[in-house]
Amino acid sequence: MTPTEAHQTGKWIASVQLSTGAIPWFDGGHLDPWDHVQAAMGLATAGFVDEAVAAYDWLRHAQRPDGSWGRKYWPGADDDGVEEPETDANYCAYVATGLFHLELLGVDASRFLPMLERAVDVVLELQVGNGPVAWARGVDGKVAGECLVTGNSSIVFSLRCAARLAETWGHPRPHWRHAADGIAAALVDRPELFTPKPRFSMDWYYPVMTGVLDGEAAAARLDERWDEFVVPGFGTRCVTVNPWVTGGETLELVLALVRAGRTAAAESLYADIGHLRDPDGAWWTGLVYNDGKRWPVEQSTWTAGTALLAHDALTGATPAAGFMGR
Repeated sequence: MTPTEAHQTGKWIASVQLSTGAIPWFDGGHLDPWDHVQAAMGLATAGFVDEAVAAYDWLRHAQRPDGSWGRKYWPGADDDGVEEPETDANYCAYVATGLFHLELLGVDASRFLPMLERAVDVVLELQVGNGPVAWARGVDGKVAGECLVTGNSSIVFSLRCAARLAETWGHPRPHWRHAADGIAAALVDRPELFTPKPRFSMDWYYPVMTGVLDGEAAAARLDERWDEFVVPGFGTRCVTVNPWVTGGETLELVLALVRAGRTAAAESLYADIGHLRDPDGAWWTGLVYNDGKRWPVEQSTWTAGTALLAHDALTGATPAAGFMGR
């Protein structure tokens, strides 16, 4: 994207954002906390900082007394809008990534420390010993028996962001970093603790994108399944079983490639997925490449947000451009 096109994409996300600060998946759609944060980071990257701060304010108001959020909301509903009240550990952790990104852009986000602390507490409550984090907790308090590679990789990065923020704000929380290190060690040394999801590309590249794997280990992982997931000229498949490329997965893989030092491959992949961008700045979610049909037929704010993050990583346009590598 050109700088003008990047601004258009940020403006499009802002046009979908509600007056409450909530950012639905698409115009008139639902919301989940993880993708809400992803869209907010896109807003901030494109210069819509006030709108991004409003998105974190929405999270602060929506946070439940126990520090968690539900998995799915219908923003603007007469009640609290919660449609799926279960707690997802990764969704709770990801606010730290968003706030860290905001700080790198020069915005003082320290007023969100109470929200961050309560969210991290939820995540640590779901950690199994010094190892992985269970992916969810039901409304009955029952903790899910599965620990997932993608979610735990994301949580590692989020907890490290949280620890950096706490230090910056003068309230060090070294146990947050210790928890992140324990999860990362489990991902590397005890893969049997995690439920494998080999059909999904996220399980493949997330340990690289989030810094769980670096150097030769990261390179080996990217090489191992590249031909299974990457479709030249189109982008990255979401799952191995369908001829379907998605913007979110492709653009996250761009971030992983940048982190791994494969800039040329990242630029090529970004160019390949450009077919999902509309002239008004919106991004479609995916494409069934064997028949050329977009599916689902929706333009998603979180895909647009990821496009802006990947664009920034490739161009270095903002002080937060390398945030995934910090």
